[in-house]
Amino acid sequence: MADTIEYTTTGKPHPYHLVRPSIWPLLSSFAGGLLAVGAVMYMHDVEIGGKPVGLNGVFLGFAAVLICMFGWWKDIIFETISENVHNRITEIGLRFGMILFIASELMFFVAFFWAFFSSAFYPSETIGFVWPPEVIETVDPFHLPLLMTMILLLSGSTVSWAHHAIIHGDQKESVLALGVTVFLGVLFLGFQVYEYSHLKFGFTEGIYPSTFYMATGFHGFHVLVGTIFLIVCWIRAMLGHFTPEKHFGFEAAAWYWHFVDVVWLFLFFAIYLWGNEIGTDLTHLVK
Repeated sequence: MADTIEYTTTGKPHPYHLVRPSIWPLLSSFAGGLLAVGAVMYMHDVEIGGKPVGLNGVFLGFAAVLICMFGWWKDIIFETISENVHNRITEIGLRFGMILFIASELMFFVAFFWAFFSSAFYPSETIGFVWPPEVIETVDPFHLPLLMTMILLLSGSTVSWAHHAIIHGDQKESVLALGVTVFLGVLFLGFQVYEYSHLKFGFTEGIYPSTFYMATGFHGFHVLVGTIFLIVCWIRAMLGHFTPEKHFGFEAAAWYWHFVDVVWLFLFFAIYLWGNEIGTDLTHLVK
């Protein structure tokens, strides 16, 4: 009972953490909605006062999301470090929450893979019954995409290195490993921006570009989120927040990063490699 009372801030002898009222869930909902509206306005070339909105709405929404992320994370870190209210039972809930979140993200990507495979297996008349469409100059998977794959696989190894260092109480090594992981994440994003700037097809030029950009672009967004997550963990590691007994904040980031790695492997083999080489031709079925 004494161990239970130690972790509670309500004066009641129970092992659960009763969260104080917080404004961040509501503000985060508005920020996410602002980002979505800004993206829709950009995609549809909406004008306000005779001037195109452009990417201004997207940047404003993204800034709002970052502010909410900072504030919410700051409060959670305060709860676990200063107040010490995240006990073992609380962490069980956090673990299940992170697992369910990753599962929902997995189904998010299933939709993109479904769209890609549906179009590849059954190319329509509008693209000549051929996949990839003959007018599309596809990306060589063994050039930049292969390098990007190696970068992500290496980053998965370095984040595991950081986890091993934390478990063994080696703060200096964990900081180094996290720093390398963050660098690799930024490097991957840089190469993806470079790849996009040199592609020979645009987003609206058919089903192949649409499925390609949606799948790889949203993965890039997840890499960006994961990199920010790891930057927060990197700063926390330098501040000595992680101990061998208590470091779920890092574990959650590591789980998310491994998920991003696995999704990229499927993207590389399905879209870059298999999807570019199958040459599905159904013209013989047309009379």
